[in-house]
Amino acid sequence: MKKQIPLFFILLALVLAPALAGAVEVGRPAPGFTLKALDGKSVSLADFKGRVVLLKLATTWCPSCGQMSREIASLGDFLKERDVVFVEVFLQDSPEMIARYLEGKSFPMTHVVLLDDMQVYKGYNIYIIPRLLVVDREQKVRYDNGAAATFLPAAEIRKMLEAAGA
Repeated sequence: MKKQIPLFFILLALVLAPALAGAVEVGRPAPGFTLKALDGKSVSLADFKGRVVLLKLATTWCPSCGQMSREIASLGDFLKERDVVFVEVFLQDSPEMIARYLEGKSFPMTHVVLLDDMQVYKGYNIYIIPRLLVVDREQKVRYDNGAAATFLPAAEIRKMLEAAGA
């Protein structure tokens, strides 16, 4: 039995190591990217320097991702008042899938939808979705749920944004 315990911890470490490595260190610059929007225009994270960015990395088919979007949408007026940009980067989805997903949805705040070409997937070490980050006005990460992929109620998201200067 004693030999199984160390083996268990080794296996646990091997399973969790990639996910734990996924988080971007708070206080460090957010990895930059330039991606295409649904209209084909190129958009960079750097385009939003000087504004707080709520960055959601997700897919159209992930139920938890949809739940997080609903929480963020409920903060729409707050985000608009505070000039927060909501950037959704869709991983592994086609423009048609994203258009269907967004059909009938509207957001009062600045909402930017981008298609990942593996830049974000690699740059942010995506292992678990949804991934939510708060990027401050200087483009530094103030929050990254990283490996947690936990449900965040709107009130918690609001607190994180306020702490980041929104």
